[in-house]
Amino acid sequence: MAVARKGSQVITHLAIGFAIAYAVTGSMALGGLAVLIEPLLNVLLVPFHEKAWHRCLRGVGGQRRYLLLTAEKFSLGVMHMGVAFGVLYYATGSTALGGLAAVLEPVCNVILMPLHDRMWDRLPFGRSLRAA
Repeated sequence: MAVARKGSQVITHLAIGFAIAYAVTGSMALGGLAVLIEPLLNVLLVPFHEKAWHRCLRGVGGQRRYLLLTAEKFSLGVMHMGVAFGVLYYATGSTALGGLAAVLEPVCNVILMPLHDRMWDRLPFGRSLRAA
């Protein structure tokens, strides 16, 4: 069931991205294309991002390490927003629509993904997955 839950999370994430891209562009084709390209670019870029930050974190301890870890997470969020902006800007040619998508997508994910997880926790097999 863990695979089903993770698959459901991925589908929910893609559905959120599609809904925003469709709402911003008014086109199912551009919405579908954006929802495929944006995660692909993020998947390709994240390893480079992590490698660069791991070099910065090597040998650092204490309070400075926590500060750098926080900066890494913030940087990752900015990178994701930049990719979302770039994809929608390229699709529409509008900085306003690209910016709107870049802001809306993470906000919707932060709000909707915990609701998704709570729904899974309410399912009889969802609770047993958490305990395992």
